[in-house]
Amino acid sequence: MSNTYSKKQRVMDFLSSGKTLTASEASSRFGVGNLRATISNIREQAEQYGNWEVWSEETSTGKTRYGMDFCGYTDNPHAIRCGIV
Repeated sequence: MSNTYSKKQRVMDFLSSGKTLTASEASSRFGVGNLRATISNIREQAEQYGNWEVWSEETSTGKTRYGMDFCGYTDNPHAIRCGIV
């Protein structure tokens, strides 16, 4: 098994740490060519159990910025280990 994370995994880890991304930032940081499609795939996986919410907002320059918030229960062992709660 490879230790290399996929682009999707790297974007998901980045967003789950409380940071946000635009398409140009995702391209330069992670080599993601189509952030909208990547976010759609992440949203499908992340929101499956109701613990995460993937969101987007328009920046003042008209770009779309994506983020991800943890909305699960505060005693979730994984969330505690990751420092999310």
